Amino acid sequence: MYQEDTIAAVATAAGEGGIGIIRLSGRQAEPIAGAIFKGIKGKTAAAIQSYQAAYGHIVQPETGQAIDEVLLLMMRAPHSYTCEDVVEIHCHGGAVSLQRILSLVLSQGARLAEPGEFTKRAFLNGRLDLTQAEAVIDIIRSKTDTSLKVAVNHLSGSLSQQIGAMRHKLLAMIAHLEAAIDFPEEDIEELAASEVAVQVADLLQEIGKLLSTAHTGRILRDGLETVIIGKPNVGKSSLLNALIKENRAIVTDIPGTTRDVIEEYVNIQGIPLKIVDTAGIRETADLVEQLGVERALSFVERADLILLLLDASLPLTKEDHEVLAMMSGRNALILLNKTDLPVCLDSEAIEAMVSGAAVYKISVHTGEGIPELEQAIVDAVYGGQVAMGEGIFVTNVRHEALLDKARQSLEEVRHTIEVQMPPDCIVVDLREAWERLGEITGDTVHEDIVAEIFSQFCIGK
Repeated sequence: MYQEDTIAAVATAAGEGGIGIIRLSGRQAEPIAGAIFKGIKGKTAAAIQSYQAAYGHIVQPETGQAIDEVLLLMMRAPHSYTCEDVVEIHCHGGAVSLQRILSLVLSQGARLAEPGEFTKRAFLNGRLDLTQAEAVIDIIRSKTDTSLKVAVNHLSGSLSQQIGAMRHKLLAMIAHLEAAIDFPEEDIEELAASEVAVQVADLLQEIGKLLSTAHTGRILRDGLETVIIGKPNVGKSSLLNALIKENRAIVTDIPGTTRDVIEEYVNIQGIPLKIVDTAGIRETADLVEQLGVERALSFVERADLILLLLDASLPLTKEDHEVLAMMSGRNALILLNKTDLPVCLDSEAIEAMVSGAAVYKISVHTGEGIPELEQAIVDAVYGGQVAMGEGIFVTNVRHEALLDKARQSLEEVRHTIEVQMPPDCIVVDLREAWERLGEITGDTVHEDIVAEIFSQFCIGK
């Protein structure tokens, strides 16, 4: 399947760099390159073998004036990223050079690619399925080695293969039941339904296992939004600096130094944490600090994880009690900081105040307890699942929603069999599950969903 028009875009990130790449894909990619490329010793674009590069210049066709010194790389259909003829022009990475070459390419008949259109063509031409295409953007946006490993695993087709195997099983069940419907004289209806019930139970277990990875998968993909809260001068900014291992936040003995939120990404054993250091929670007449406290409280409402700091060297204050009361029912770790000083607080008493919250003793000043805190965060994210990104993780909200819909359809199948409804009723729900799983890989997905997915990509990918 080939698109009629040829697309082009800058494929490298904006800004100055040693190398910039303009990518073309489509039937006219080679002729366009041939019109503007002048190789050393007269070598033309048509003479370049597939997967080989040639050195030369991009020139104005009318005047022969050189625009830049380049390498031209040719990848002919169907053995290319898009399964179409693909040409890459590797030039110097300056904005002016890239834009002049791109403008020249467009003047020769190409059009500017839409966001994600190269990968969309790879999907439409059958080189990638939808989960693999979505993995491309996950690779680009990976924040840690583990999130990259999970995305590469998806790009290799691991999730696609599991979804495909489940769809194959569903199709076999549908065929078995339809045989019972078409040949009632064979008396296979009851046997078919009983076999389907067993296989549906296995599929429900398989889907349930995938769904159980969704929470961890989303964290590995998007990061764990973590907020550090506590009263002023309790060590919040020092904890942020300790976790990111650099002096990002200003630390002083003056209460109220942090008046606005500070956001940083930190890699904790492969888990990306989006850490937010907030203003100290206290009553204040300072308008700027009041706004900082309000923003801190708003982050608490939506955070995935709360790190509540208490000063272990001082008795609990009114502000401490107020913040502790906010932790009820939330995913929070309570940290007793400054344990290098004489300790006043009892960790067991603090645990009793907030049901389900774990208490850790740390000293940001000496580093005591920080490794244990990091391990507690890792354990909380994986929740007993296989760690370090091994195996298949559901990282995409769209995949999770469709898996859940497939699960619901299979639950309906089980109920339909239990109440001994006819096979054609069972087939309806089996087909529903088959279609929902097909939407994950793109086999049964609607065109508007495909357009929405690829609109999230950058231009040039």
